[in-house]
Amino acid sequence: MENLQQFLPIILMFVVIYFLMIRPQQKKMKQEKAYEASIKVGDRIVTKSGIHGRINELHDTTVIIETMAGKLQMERSAISMEMSQKLNEKK
Repeated sequence: MENLQQFLPIILMFVVIYFLMIRPQQKKMKQEKAYEASIKVGDRIVTKSGIHGRINELHDTTVIIETMAGKLQMERSAISMEMSQKLNEKK
């Protein structure tokens, strides 16, 4: 019983860390994966590096986006979910 009381604060600390840090991060990663899968040709997007464009072609792990400077090939994971959603809300 004494051993349990000694480890109880450590166990509680791990539970708090899980619910405040790990679980929200996992939820956000799932949302980003779902967003990457839901994009389609013609969608306006913003990349994590700040490049604005419109999706021209979709491939398994990459997309071709059309910008004012021309066409660029990027990884799907380079698309920022938050910034792209804000851009499309302004329509």
